[in-house]
Amino acid sequence: MLKLILFIAALGHIICGATDCMMAYSKSGRFEFSDVKDNSKMQKIFSTMSLKQLEAAMLVGVFALFMSSFGYIAISQYIVKSNAVIGSIMLVAAMFFIVLISAHHVLCGSVEWFYVKLGMKEESLKAVTDFFKSTSIAAAAYIGLLVFDVLLLIMVVTGSTDLSRWACIFNTITMFAILAPTKVPAKGNIANAFMFIGLAFFMQ
Repeated sequence: MLKLILFIAALGHIICGATDCMMAYSKSGRFEFSDVKDNSKMQKIFSTMSLKQLEAAMLVGVFALFMSSFGYIAISQYIVKSNAVIGSIMLVAAMFFIVLISAHHVLCGSVEWFYVKLGMKEESLKAVTDFFKSTSIAAAAYIGLLVFDVLLLIMVVTGSTDLSRWACIFNTITMFAILAPTKVPAKGNIANAFMFIGLAFFMQ
């Protein structure tokens, strides 16, 4: 059952990564955060972005993160068997991450949806940019993920679990460090999926 849960969690992050791409790519190109400084670039990219595409990306993405939440719970409970305090902290950190990242996912999609809906004018860009800035606190979700990953890494590296120490490579941090310099989209979701898939073969 544990392996199945971890594979479902990995699938959730893969799906969420796909929805991130749905928000970032249109027939006209790829959206980069630096593009918000130039409305002409924004207009070019979002002129072919479908509102239904953005709506689907938001809704499916939240469901995908719900799928992934079970994996974080399962890993936390696994760690509880070795260290109740660390496992409990990981569980709280994971839920902090899932709740806020779900909100952040929807807010990002909403910003794009309203930009397109409001006609992609300079005023539209300013309005949605102000909205995004005022709700950016949701990005604090990554603090929860970092706490979860660091504690997991420490527990495995120190031999505090029944996992082999070298299983520490199956961690979001290690894969993200590899992907960070690249232009691969949805890096975080790929790194999280990597962690779940790898641990699925080692956790009993």
